[in-house]
Amino acid sequence: MRRPVVGVIGNAYRIENRFATQMVGERNLRAVADVAGALPLMFAGTPDITDIGALLDAVDGIVLTGARANVHPTRFRTEPDPRHEPYDLHRDDLALALSEVCVARGIPLFGICRGLQEMNVAFGGSLHPEIRDLPGRMNHRMPRLENGEIHPDPKVIFADRHEVSLVPDGAFARILGCEKIRVNSLHGQGILEPGERVVVEGTAEDGTIEAIRIADAPGFALGVQWHAEYDPQRNPINRALFQAFGEALTARKR
Repeated sequence: MRRPVVGVIGNAYRIENRFATQMVGERNLRAVADVAGALPLMFAGTPDITDIGALLDAVDGIVLTGARANVHPTRFRTEPDPRHEPYDLHRDDLALALSEVCVARGIPLFGICRGLQEMNVAFGGSLHPEIRDLPGRMNHRMPRLENGEIHPDPKVIFADRHEVSLVPDGAFARILGCEKIRVNSLHGQGILEPGERVVVEGTAEDGTIEAIRIADAPGFALGVQWHAEYDPQRNPINRALFQAFGEALTARKR
C-alpha cells in the first residue's frame, strides 16, 4: 500500500516585494513525512488555482498550517483594522470552504495555529485580533528582544510557554494520555467565540482556547493553537498528535 498523501496549504508571499509565490514552512512538510508517515503535497492557498474537489481526489488528508496573515475580520462579522494586517483573502476563501468539505466527507483535517482559527470561523465562530488585549489574558505572541526585534534563537521562540488543560476523556486527553501539557505560543489572534460545532478540548491558564475538535465529524478533525509542527520528532506531545493524524490517514485509505 502506498504512503498516504497529505495536502499542506500554501500561503501568499512576495519575494523582494515583487514576485508572488506560495510558501509552506519546511517544518510542516517534515512533520507530515517524518511523524505522520505520509507524503506531504503542498497546494496553493487560492481557489483560482486549487479546485477543492480535484484536491481531495488526490490526497488522503489536509493540514491547515500556521501563517503570518490573520483571517480577515469580515469573515466573522467584524470591521477590519490596519493594525491587524496582513491578510490572505484567497487563503480565507479556500481554507474555510475546505474545512467544511473535509469534515463532511470524513477526510482527516489537522489545523495548526491559523488553521485552528480557520476551522473555528468555518463553523460560525469568531476571533479576537489581539488576545493579549482581553482582560486577564497573557501575551501569546512570540518572544522579542528589549528593542522590539524578534528573538533570533528559534529555540527561544518555540520554547514551551504555558500550560494547557485538556478536557478529561476528550479526544486530546485520549491521544496524549494526560490532562495537562505545556506548549509553545506564537500567535496574536485567537478564538473569541467557538463555532456551532466547535468543541473546546483545551485551554491555557488564562482561558485562551488552545485545542478544538469538530463535533460529530466522521473523521479526524482537530485543531491546535500552538505550533505542533515545530518539533514532533522530539516533543512527545506533538509527536503523538501527528502520529494520531497519520493513523487516521491510514485508516481512511483502508
